[in-house]
Amino acid sequence: MIRVAAVGDIHMGPDSQGLLRPAFETLPHCADLLLLAGDLTRHGTPQEARVVAREVRDLPVPVVAVLGNHDHHDEQPEKVTALLQDAGVTVLEGEGTVVECAGTRVGIAGTKGFGGGFVGRSAGEFGEPIMKEFVRTTRRSADSLHAALKELSDEGCAARVALTHFSPVADTLAGEPLEIHPFLGSYLLAEAIDTAGADLAVHGHAHLGSEHGMTAGGVRVRNVAQPVIRRAFNVYRLGAA
Repeated sequence: MIRVAAVGDIHMGPDSQGLLRPAFETLPHCADLLLLAGDLTRHGTPQEARVVAREVRDLPVPVVAVLGNHDHHDEQPEKVTALLQDAGVTVLEGEGTVVECAGTRVGIAGTKGFGGGFVGRSAGEFGEPIMKEFVRTTRRSADSLHAALKELSDEGCAARVALTHFSPVADTLAGEPLEIHPFLGSYLLAEAIDTAGADLAVHGHAHLGSEHGMTAGGVRVRNVAQPVIRRAFNVYRLGAA
């Protein structure tokens, strides 16, 4: 049994140093790895990223992350990524990574994702170039997630997790205004997860949403935005062959 700790939308700044570290130090007692589902900073500044880096540095479990929209706001995502990597965090964008948990190979495929909406209420690649690029951004992200999950399957991972910031399903947006659903996620991410296969999908971004959801193909989806789970992290269990 693999224990996956996850949280997103911790939105750390200079005044929040040390708030999560005590809880993170308990991870070896309850989890095998930690997933960070984006929006780790408030405005994506290097100063804020250093706060996050100190919070997770030298943790005794592997830490895997994706960035969120807030982490891009200062237009320095490469610096944010580098600071997290220097602290030992594996930061994914359209890639996969394999971690060893109690002798079991667990694959994590990660991407920030993007918006666009859900089946029956989604944007299409039609019209103005800027609208086409909006949807193509999501499609490229979904395609990279699909490829990463497939590669992890080919590598023989016993369990696979899809880690995103934006949501792949509307279920976990329950509580958010319907008008903003297209900006909170896209069904293209769920299609990628279902066609490539995964045991769990984890995301953040929807602060007023709900924790539990499922793709059309039956993959569990969990919204781990901290305002939703209301704790330092939640733990989810994966059965591994």
